[in-house]
Amino acid sequence: MERKLYLREIVARFEHFLAVTWNLGEECSLSTDEIAAMARHLRQLDPYGHLVVGHTFPDQQDAVYRPLLGRADVVTGVSLQNGWSAAHRQTWTWIVESERSGHLWVVANDEQNPADLGVPPDEGWKGFDGLARGERGRPYTRHDIRKRCLWGTLMAGGEGVEYFFGYRLPENDLNCEDFRSREGAWRDAALARAFFRDHKVPFWEMRNADERVGNHRRGDGAYCLSKPGLAHVVYLPTGGTVRLDLSDDPTEYDAGWYDPRAGGPLRPVAPARVRGGGVVEIGPPPADPPEDWAFLLRRTGG
Repeated sequence: MERKLYLREIVARFEHFLAVTWNLGEECSLSTDEIAAMARHLRQLDPYGHLVVGHTFPDQQDAVYRPLLGRADVVTGVSLQNGWSAAHRQTWTWIVESERSGHLWVVANDEQNPADLGVPPDEGWKGFDGLARGERGRPYTRHDIRKRCLWGTLMAGGEGVEYFFGYRLPENDLNCEDFRSREGAWRDAALARAFFRDHKVPFWEMRNADERVGNHRRGDGAYCLSKPGLAHVVYLPTGGTVRLDLSDDPTEYDAGWYDPRAGGPLRPVAPARVRGGGVVEIGPPPADPPEDWAFLLRRTGG
């Protein structure tokens, strides 16, 4: 009864907002039947049909999510907690698994482990050097989060990313009073969104195709989002060059580079048009230190 009252109060307060996602519990440990009952009750309360998603610990995803696959009456997707560098592969995994079940999920990332660090404050913020140092794994910065978690999720076909601040760094998840501590991370997210919006990338028709750039295991290589005959996006987390296999797609495309760190218009490519039908050599980017760049192919005249 208390849970039902709580859900009714939450829906009454927040259902009118746009793009609400009802998350059934952070690190949820409910049984499958309890999750299903909670989701169905929430759907009855919400007249707008917002997304209903599940969340659990990284090592319990198989146990919690698999029994929900194919059950269109329960959840519309999942919101993942993973190590920041695993976001791309895990997002792709649950999109593919749900598609195979006959009920495609909307998959997002909402917690970047390690849990004590999360997304670190920006370099230079109140003297912080920007480096997240933990007992396990290599140190990292918000630039790694941008490359492997933010763009990694989007290029896997994911819905988006919520930033989690850990519990050990300054302005963390437990005591944050100054969201300017992650101003750079917010800007990274805004520029990623601007790429798809401003350059009219039809992401809703595209799906992950890392195999086109040789990244069959969805690992640390280049990422590819693709709709043959319409558009292809190749993301290079560390610059360099890559071969894009368009053997099955003879379409002519307009091409350009996008800088995920600065945004703005596409940088020109020579030649400015690329015809598929074979393997296309991409790179190096306009400036090629070990930084990230996105390469957009959009159907000529499209």
